[in-house]
Amino acid sequence: MKILVTGSSGLVGRALVAFLAAGGHRVTRLVRSRPGSGAVEVHWDPDAGSIDTLRLEGLDAVVHLAGESIATGRWTAAKKARIRDSRVKGTRLLCESVARMDQPPRVLVSASAIGYYGDRGDEILREESASGSGFLAGVCRDWEAATDSAIQKGIRVVHLRIGVVLSAVGGALAKMLFPFRMGLGGVIGSGRQFMSWIALDDLVGSIAYAITTEALRGAVNAVAPHPVTNREFTRTLGRVLARPTLFPMPAFAARLAFGEMADELLLSSTRVEPVRLSSAGYQFRYPTLEIALRHLLGKTSSP
Repeated sequence: MKILVTGSSGLVGRALVAFLAAGGHRVTRLVRSRPGSGAVEVHWDPDAGSIDTLRLEGLDAVVHLAGESIATGRWTAAKKARIRDSRVKGTRLLCESVARMDQPPRVLVSASAIGYYGDRGDEILREESASGSGFLAGVCRDWEAATDSAIQKGIRVVHLRIGVVLSAVGGALAKMLFPFRMGLGGVIGSGRQFMSWIALDDLVGSIAYAITTEALRGAVNAVAPHPVTNREFTRTLGRVLARPTLFPMPAFAARLAFGEMADELLLSSTRVEPVRLSSAGYQFRYPTLEIALRHLLGKTSSP
């Protein structure tokens, strides 16, 4: 297949491009920088509303992952605007562009996030669950709505609501490893908040599965089937690393350190199930947290 990928320089994008290329697919990267000599890249500028559509003809699929990181830096007004605009403006530009093609791609897998559901305590959340409140929930609603032009064109659109991506080389887990290995890890806030996670390998597998599975369209939760509380996550990571986890971070300390981001990313509770992905037949390689962590950290046997 000929597949276009945005956000290809990010943690998920790099892994996805390598996976697709290894499977014999022709991958084109949509990039903000000017394409290098001989590179299979196409330039776009979401801020300026420009994209080289002539070079996009003949695509079979598009995977749209681009967006400003939500987990770096405090959420100033300018940062929040970049988070929203990078997702909504970029998605709208991409979808309007492919909708104008003579031969548009058959499928668009567009990243969204479980932030769509907001802070919901221990409520079990499935794809049909209502959106929540808060900044990230609003961003996700607008992000998904920005694909309307592609849907109207008849393109099969999958809104992949991605959970916390676990990888030893980037993202949340990579940031936790140093303090936990030093024996300085601990629960955050009450520790009762649910964390819906997915191993990087399974996220890449889910994206590939969504590309080829006609039954998948609309919202699809990309999370492992067994979410855990922050307390469970802390204990499991400590057990895998064979380190104590005795240093909690109270809620007030998290808010002092991270501001608004603490309430939406660290202290909120989102208990999500991957109903549509599982019903469509996707088999998770790492369905439980300890199995995933032992794989990711090279800890193949119990300490």
